[in-house]
Amino acid sequence: MRFAIRAAAACTLAAVAVGALAQGSAPEVPQNILQLSASGEVEVAQDLLVMALATTREGPDAASVQTQLRQALDAALPEARRSAQPGQMDVRTGTFSIQPRYGKEGQISGWQGRAELILEGRDFARISTAAGRIQSLAVSGVRFDLSREARERVESEAQSRAVEAFKARAAELARGFGFAGYSLREVTVNSHDSGPAPRPAMMAMAARVASAEMDPVPVEAGKTRVVVNISGSVQLR
Repeated sequence: MRFAIRAAAACTLAAVAVGALAQGSAPEVPQNILQLSASGEVEVAQDLLVMALATTREGPDAASVQTQLRQALDAALPEARRSAQPGQMDVRTGTFSIQPRYGKEGQISGWQGRAELILEGRDFARISTAAGRIQSLAVSGVRFDLSREARERVESEAQSRAVEAFKARAAELARGFGFAGYSLREVTVNSHDSGPAPRPAMMAMAARVASAEMDPVPVEAGKTRVVVNISGSVQLR
């Protein structure tokens, strides 16, 4: 797996003087406290595909719409399960909803519903081929993400880089301000992802292919950046 790592840091130095009250001295406030933040970033290819297949139905009553939706799912599930493999392609149902439609006078004029089937996993070819074979549902959404294993590995790497950046920056600034070193006071760690959203053009093309042909649905993953931020304070000594 190829990835690029960057680290950045920013800091502020807070020096607090001790003041005297009219009838005595105030409690001593810690001095020479350095507020510091640093980040570690890892760019990695997305290895998890989440594809939603859906259909909508309309009818004069809720029961008929529900029957149509169930028939569409009943036709799709066996086809999807034939290709299912834990971790590589997992199959689950998604949204199943039925709602009334209202006419001009505010009365119910009919019913409409939507049913979803979700294909999720790391085997993009298996998922796209299975989606192309399902004729009762069309692709309604495509999302890429990181698998749990990849996320844990990448977050660990980004965290290590952030810690090293924090320590190096704290030591550098301590020397710059004329101190021999520092001791850690408190620290906060958080992480987030930053990456491209699914391409609308690709999603529209995938929907057309899935509803009309049996060819694999075209998919293309991008990259995401996992960023770990560390902020805290140190005591300069």
